[in-house]
Amino acid sequence: MKSTKFIYYTIAVIVAVLVIMIAKESFFQPGMERFSGKYRELGTYRNENNTGPVIRIYAVKALDPDSAWMEEYGNSLPHTKYGRTMVFFFGDEIDEDISLSLKEPHFAEGLKSHVIASYEKTPMGEVRFKSENE
Repeated sequence: MKSTKFIYYTIAVIVAVLVIMIAKESFFQPGMERFSGKYRELGTYRNENNTGPVIRIYAVKALDPDSAWMEEYGNSLPHTKYGRTMVFFFGDEIDEDISLSLKEPHFAEGLKSHVIASYEKTPMGEVRFKSENE
């Protein structure tokens, strides 16, 4: 009888430890605060389609020109299955908010020369990152 209770208590402790570990991993994932000081959002656009492909477009001023964090920033943004997420990174010389639209090039033509990198996650989840520094 004592060995049965011991087995039950051991299993209960193992399950409790696993639940605590899963909860810790779920609630303490790094968020967007890891990018603080590296970017400033200049504009966003999201189409009104909630049943089909959702298109998200972001314009971001890159305060840190490191391409590794830019790609990581794009990966951390929301993406919908069969949707498209695009991020355009602008240099330090742009300070005003940018109006984005669904039509290409998605922002004013005069701003194209200030784009230092672009990120796109396609409808099938493929990542395309292009840095002007490379």
